[in-house]
Amino acid sequence: MKIVENQPVVRRQSPETGATVTLSARPEAIAFAPQETALIVVDMQNAYASQGGYLDLAGFDVSATAPVIANIKRAISAARAAGIRVIFFQNGWDNQYVEAGGQGSPNWHKSNALKTMRKRPELMGKLLAKGDWDYDLVDELQPQPGDIVIPKPRYSGFFNTQLDSLLRSYGIHHLVFTGIATNVCVESTLRDGFFLEYFGVVLADATHQAGPQFAQQAALYNIETFFGWVSDVDSFCDALIAPLSQTA
Repeated sequence: MKIVENQPVVRRQSPETGATVTLSARPEAIAFAPQETALIVVDMQNAYASQGGYLDLAGFDVSATAPVIANIKRAISAARAAGIRVIFFQNGWDNQYVEAGGQGSPNWHKSNALKTMRKRPELMGKLLAKGDWDYDLVDELQPQPGDIVIPKPRYSGFFNTQLDSLLRSYGIHHLVFTGIATNVCVESTLRDGFFLEYFGVVLADATHQAGPQFAQQAALYNIETFFGWVSDVDSFCDALIAPLSQTA
């Protein structure tokens, strides 16, 4: 993403905010205090990022996820060094899929994982099932002590989880999003956060869409136009370097 000099800067009004950093973003730069910020890692599971995982078996292209994983790893490292809390999501259900909902749930009809298993019964109990390889986070992105891991049963990380209460307990107001899929779980969680008064930023090169490239472009357009801000990993890391160097 091309950095625009002298961007207008969005600042959340708060007398309690300490030192802030300014992140170059679209449509404006955005300022945030690291202690009031969380880096959200959405569904970086084998299901969504690995060959042989659910998305791959359902016919989605996951061949370009390696650079996304590398960029997320860079963002996580920068966030931890700056004191930004890291939150991982894992999407899925129990291995009997009770949590997925029955035929009375739209999830039963729209989930591509459930539809794939109905077409291929030999996969039943293997896709997005807790305790299985498909559900696990990819090897390159593993939580460390102090990180938070939250299971979620639907696209949005706010639905039927403790995310909102945890964020409020830690005084977090800004959410920086990475993960898969930009147009599904990332966008859904950022939208719900917007309605709950969280400032959401997505790092575009640390996300990947489910579907064709236009789905990525449309999701980013929606976010920067209506629900939040769009930046990139280099800008995120650069924004955090200056305050770190000043305290060294």
